[in-house]
Amino acid sequence: MDDSTDGAPTVRPYDSSDADALWALKGGFETGLGDGTGGDEKAAKYEAKLTDEYRRRWLAWVGRCVDEQAATVTVAETAGDGDGDDDHDLAGYVFVLPESLSFVWDAAVLNEVYVRPAYRGTGVADALMDAALDTARAQDLPLDRMVLDVDRENDRAKAFYDRYGFEHWGEMVARDL
Repeated sequence: MDDSTDGAPTVRPYDSSDADALWALKGGFETGLGDGTGGDEKAAKYEAKLTDEYRRRWLAWVGRCVDEQAATVTVAETAGDGDGDDDHDLAGYVFVLPESLSFVWDAAVLNEVYVRPAYRGTGVADALMDAALDTARAQDLPLDRMVLDVDRENDRAKAFYDRYGFEHWGEMVARDL
């Protein structure tokens, strides 16, 4: 697939004009969390939260994070599919929490990374991870490390993070409120 002159996406900071496309990617991220890693109940739980109110609140939060540190949300933009509907498409995004939230884990926090299925295995995830690491390195952190939460059943994600040198560091547990 040739998405630009060299076939690579353009990785750039999120802009508010990307809101609709970013929300569509967020939907893929959320519904993908339950896909193959917890059954129908888990998938339904993540899909059910994607309401208009959640969209409004999440995009407002993204805006506040980007206002604090522009590179916290980075998108991978492709040249589009040439169908005339749009000039560019977003292939994926990465969301690193801003420096002010680093004390949550005493480290940079990779909150979300998502690549549309059509772009998996094409280098988009690598470009986004490189951008995320650059964003984290620019932060003044309590510990020089990046943390993330990954489903233990998501073998593809675990293999990707292993390739980048992420190691098991505790375990997150959760309960309903």
